[in-house]
Amino acid sequence: MISLCDQIRACRLCRDRFAATATRHVPRPVAWFRPGARILIVGQAPGARVHESGRPFTDRSGDRLRAWMDVTETQFYDLDRIAIVPMAFCFPGYDAKGSDLPPPPICAATWRDRVMQELAPRLTLLVGGHAMRWHLGSRKVTDTVRDWRSHAPAVFPLPHPSWRNTGWLRRNPWFEAEMLPELRRAVAEQLAGTTSAGT
Repeated sequence: MISLCDQIRACRLCRDRFAATATRHVPRPVAWFRPGARILIVGQAPGARVHESGRPFTDRSGDRLRAWMDVTETQFYDLDRIAIVPMAFCFPGYDAKGSDLPPPPICAATWRDRVMQELAPRLTLLVGGHAMRWHLGSRKVTDTVRDWRSHAPAVFPLPHPSWRNTGWLRRNPWFEAEMLPELRRAVAEQLAGTTSAGT
């Protein structure tokens, strides 16, 4: 029987959509999950570098996200421990101005419920606004991240780790001072297979 992950990797629903973008690329779904992983990372959609590599977060955003989590690359890409399921599995492409296109809604509509039924994470990281809207409802990113204590320790909403958000981090020093230590503690507990009181 073909696994759900392999079914997603074979998906070509957006072939015509991507062919009409400025990049004119072909679909290359980047599915990186396996039932049993204790940590789920919900991103937005692969970027151009990830489209080329076929591995999630193989870019500067991934470097920053791994630093936030305080994990090594080996830990990050261990399918038995961490599942990475973006809101869209393919690079959406760029518009005529060179800006990232949003994740096509058809991807989540087709695959997301099935993926979530396969996974039972103990800890979920929601990376960026698209992930927060799907999992927590429509709210502003800063307000949602600032309210992280309402969701921890099972869920941590995070700003996108893009280097374009460096200014946001400077304006919100509480993120690194207050939230990241708790995020790192929760990640370490799940990687060690332990659970803190109240979870």
